[in-house]
Amino acid sequence: MGLMKMLFKKMQQSKQQKKQVQQQKKLQQIEHSSNEENISKEISMDLNENIKNIKASFNDSSDILYRNFFIGEQKACIVYISGLTNEDRIYENVLSPLMEEKGEFTSLQDLVENKITVSEIKQLGTFKELIKDLATGFQIILVENQQDAISTGLPKWEKRSIEEPQAEHVVRGPREGFTETIDDNISLLRRRVRSPKLTVKGRSIGDITQTEVSVVYINGIADKTLIEEVNKRLDRIKIDGILDTSYIVELIEDNPYSPFPQTLNTERPDVVTAYLLEGHVAVLVDGSPFTIVAPATIYSLLQASEDYYERYIIGSAIRWLRYFFVVIALLLPSMYIAILTYHQEMVPTTLIISIAASREMVPFPALIEAFLMEIMFEILREAGLRLPKQVGPAVGIVGALIIGEAAVQAGIVSAPMVIVVAVTGIASFAIPRYNAGISIRMLRFPIMILAGSIGLLGIMLGCIAIVIHLCSLRSFGTPYLAPLAPMQFKDIKDVLMRAPIWKMNTRPHLTGYGNRNRQGTNQQPSSDQGSD
Repeated sequence: MGLMKMLFKKMQQSKQQKKQVQQQKKLQQIEHSSNEENISKEISMDLNENIKNIKASFNDSSDILYRNFFIGEQKACIVYISGLTNEDRIYENVLSPLMEEKGEFTSLQDLVENKITVSEIKQLGTFKELIKDLATGFQIILVENQQDAISTGLPKWEKRSIEEPQAEHVVRGPREGFTETIDDNISLLRRRVRSPKLTVKGRSIGDITQTEVSVVYINGIADKTLIEEVNKRLDRIKIDGILDTSYIVELIEDNPYSPFPQTLNTERPDVVTAYLLEGHVAVLVDGSPFTIVAPATIYSLLQASEDYYERYIIGSAIRWLRYFFVVIALLLPSMYIAILTYHQEMVPTTLIISIAASREMVPFPALIEAFLMEIMFEILREAGLRLPKQVGPAVGIVGALIIGEAAVQAGIVSAPMVIVVAVTGIASFAIPRYNAGISIRMLRFPIMILAGSIGLLGIMLGCIAIVIHLCSLRSFGTPYLAPLAPMQFKDIKDVLMRAPIWKMNTRPHLTGYGNRNRQGTNQQPSSDQGSD
């Protein structure tokens, strides 16, 4: 009987909880619908009603301030959000001129043109526009018996200064990096492209956050089809909020299940400018220092700014070295596992005897040994990233040394495996793009399993699968392996090598279709170039 009573009480409690949840949902729906009704209303000629609707729309938030004053003999009110507004300039440029007005004014247009000394000012006709501008940080002026409102732009908020990007260091080149303020980022691009052809198209994405997103391209160079496709994918996004460019990337990329990034993310204005001049499109998001560049290819993810700021011979050599490091980062542990497990005859006798002696006390096969070391290396790398800057590098280095030495002394892993894992980790650091490096590191593990299962044949099958996937991958319609697949001989000069600047007469075929010529002919310097 006691058990039945307890079950009955629990059933009643669950029913009451369900009723409470349903009531809360109904209240939220009623509040949401009332807010939507307030936003959809027209601006009233009754000042008090407008203030009441604003308070209802923002749930009477305490950071929204209302300042009543008189313009001549008419009552008015200025509404703004504390912390997003330059209050000193409000008094100097808005309130002071308006409060000095005597008598009756003719219209709001007269105030806009003759009284308010603010560069960014406009009239609002709908309550929806009023709410949007107020939430953005504008100041709203409401006047009794006036159907419209005035919006003035006097923003003031804390922002980070322009600094060198932490993840994209260069020895030679600009030291400026994007910040979290979209207006500053656009100005950095305007400083580099001083042409009216640089086009910026803005929009707001996110039903709640109303995040400002801008599409930037050079008119006449970027392909119109690409511009339309980018705008189409951005317009398709229906989401509550956008907090970073990564949100945009996941919602507009071609293949969301691919491990490879299909857009290029960068904090450097010079990199974005270089891609804009090649016909690419950039997407800037307010609140994020990273800019999206589309389309992207596998080669663009393996290029660094240093390739173009050094002499072309050095840039080409470093690029080939980087390609070699990508292969090492992807295949070196797998090759070691396959050769040691199935193909010992490929190793010289002296070397195989040395490796066998070092592995004599190791209880695990090469595959398990490699997995243990690779996972430990990834943990140390992640810990070094998450710890404070003063501690992170020290923990990574000391942890690797101590754990590696202790593991070898304890006979858990062999010394050659520690060397292989260390060389693989160093090679992965040479990949200039962090997201591309993560893709290579994650693909390393399935190839290691294939190598431990069927040897070199497994490595070949894994590489073939990766190549097939890369050949089928697209970035906004551009083949991921272009210009090698499909082959474009003129564009190879900036893929397999870094051709000298005076040889890059044309833009890439698939992105610079609108304007192929980028410079004049006969640009090669010579000793007699200044003579008559």
